[in-house]
Amino acid sequence: MARDYAKSGGKGKPRSNAGRKPAARQAPGNAWRLYIAGVLTGVFLSFIVYLTTLQPQATSDAEMPPSAAEVTPPKPRFDFYTLLPEQTIEVDVKAPDVEPARDLGSPAATGERYIVQAGSFRQREDADRRRAELLLLGLEPSVQESNSDNGRWFRVYLGPYTSRDEVNRARGLTAAQDIDTLLLKRGLP
Repeated sequence: MARDYAKSGGKGKPRSNAGRKPAARQAPGNAWRLYIAGVLTGVFLSFIVYLTTLQPQATSDAEMPPSAAEVTPPKPRFDFYTLLPEQTIEVDVKAPDVEPARDLGSPAATGERYIVQAGSFRQREDADRRRAELLLLGLEPSVQESNSDNGRWFRVYLGPYTSRDEVNRARGLTAAQDIDTLLLKRGLP
């Protein structure tokens, strides 16, 4: 059975290096010198490979491209100034029979008015919040309460408008704020 003499506190047989070969030690400076020599050799060989990949430069003046100062780009030619006035196009067009224009923007001409619905809410507070948003946009909203089979609803209306231009302006402002609207046509009373 093997004994561990290191744990016995010096009792027994001491250790010996009889079966071992002494290790050859190098000076610490030698390892660094070898490393640096290897790096420098690699850099030198890489530089030589780089030099061999370069293409030789032409030394004669005939083969040299002209410098940027010597070359001027050709000026563009604009021929359309002279060509367009000389051209003419003849077209035979009959004038269509057109009815006289009526003013579609006046309520008397259309007999209609437009109302834009900007929301329908179950809670009065939500409708008032939407009304405040529309007031900030410079519009004139109104909140109307309606009772139906589905319960009580608070609807936010814009208008009435008498022309499509006013409607388009109001819908454009609300669309910019991501407010969905519904266009309603009403006849004048």
